[in-house]
Amino acid sequence: MRYWLLGPTGLRVSELFLGAMTFTGPDEARKMIDLYADAGGNVIDTASAYGDSEKILGDLLRHRRDRFVLSTKYTLSRDPTDPNAGGSHRKNLALSLEASLRRLRTDYIDLFWVHTWDQHTPIEETMRALDDAVRDGKVLHVGASNLPAWLVSRANTLAEWREWTSFAAVQVRYSLLKRDIERELLPMAEAYGMSVAAYGALAGGVLSGKFSGSGQAPTGGTRVAPESLTPHDHQAARAVREVAQELGATPSQVAIAWTRTRSQAVHPIIGARTVEQLQDNLGALDVALPADAVQRLDSAVEFDIGYPTDTNTGPRPWLFGDYESRLKGAIRPAGRLLTR
Repeated sequence: MRYWLLGPTGLRVSELFLGAMTFTGPDEARKMIDLYADAGGNVIDTASAYGDSEKILGDLLRHRRDRFVLSTKYTLSRDPTDPNAGGSHRKNLALSLEASLRRLRTDYIDLFWVHTWDQHTPIEETMRALDDAVRDGKVLHVGASNLPAWLVSRANTLAEWREWTSFAAVQVRYSLLKRDIERELLPMAEAYGMSVAAYGALAGGVLSGKFSGSGQAPTGGTRVAPESLTPHDHQAARAVREVAQELGATPSQVAIAWTRTRSQAVHPIIGARTVEQLQDNLGALDVALPADAVQRLDSAVEFDIGYPTDTNTGPRPWLFGDYESRLKGAIRPAGRLLTR
């Protein structure tokens, strides 16, 4: 396991994050955390809305909490009968944060995420409230989950102008079947130097081999009914299976490894239900996809990058004339890598 810095911060985070949403109980969760830690992993991601996940983590990490980068989220409703129990406003942030701290048995959160977009709360209120939590020492860094790129950009610009804490990372859905983030979210994250925590690499189990006749059990939570799969889904699953067979890997390992070929900012969140599944997912670290394999996977399923990205990428002689091949952009500092 190697380590990268979390966005523009100095916090060291492992290549793979461990998702705690799929924990099925304390006994299995303990074994999974031990396995992940032994492999060098140090980021565990949960949320206030993930059932008993926070409580399980609080019980299991109480004697080694500081060795992990603990990540949790707020925004989703705590009580459907209370209009203020959900949303990204200050009141819900304050109450959700206190509840998460109690369940996690800690006095600080390493990475606190806005779980989703609350269009009824001004982003100014959310960013100021997050900054207050950081200044109080209850939160160290903040992130944005499932927010549109324009809103994250606005939030970070406001934070920069007003000397508030900026979003250091985004958490987004990303897989060979769901490549939407390549249009704006991924370029935005790279431009801001943000980390990208990517969930759903197996597309609900579609890319795990479960439905494509590989004979292997899926290595993550499966939420897709077989009868709902489209020819598009089966085509992607076949391509992943074929590459996996050629490389001597499992389909899940190839699917996870593919998400890391697009950008060094991407940290796949591996969400397994058993130790065996987690062991398989961790094997993605040892899968090096050859360029031709990446090309085959990319072309296996149709993906339209869409406007305006398609008009702003590739050769543009009408913009730069004859000098395009000789024009070099500004040199940006490369990401700093820490090795084990």
